[in-house]
Amino acid sequence: MRVADILKKKGSSVVTLPSAATVGQLLETLDDNKIGAVVVVEDDQCIGVVSERDVVHHFRTGRDLSSTVAELMSPDLHPVAAQDDLVELARTMTERRLRHLPVIEDGNLRGIISIGDVVKARLDALEAERDMLEDYLRR
Repeated sequence: MRVADILKKKGSSVVTLPSAATVGQLLETLDDNKIGAVVVVEDDQCIGVVSERDVVHHFRTGRDLSSTVAELMSPDLHPVAAQDDLVELARTMTERRLRHLPVIEDGNLRGIISIGDVVKARLDALEAERDMLEDYLRR
């Protein structure tokens, strides 16, 4: 299974914010969309990802809602491509403790993959395999 397979099912819609957005705007965006991360863009280029984990760290260090997203985003993107293998992606996400990775192709943001997307896809594949084996055994 590939990243493209997940994007076919979940879609390629990605919630983004400019780096100048405030932490208050970030919180509204996360809550309004019921998501855990936002891709930060500048001049139509993906420059970072900011997640709930980044927000917690931001407030723990005593900063406030008026700070900009650029101050707390993770600039280390670890972008993936649509043809990347899901097993390798799961390994990378686990080893590097990453929960959200942007899908970038030809310099353009094509989607976002979360660890939840990867887990769901793996569970669906295992369930389909089990069903096929049970069907085979019933014959």
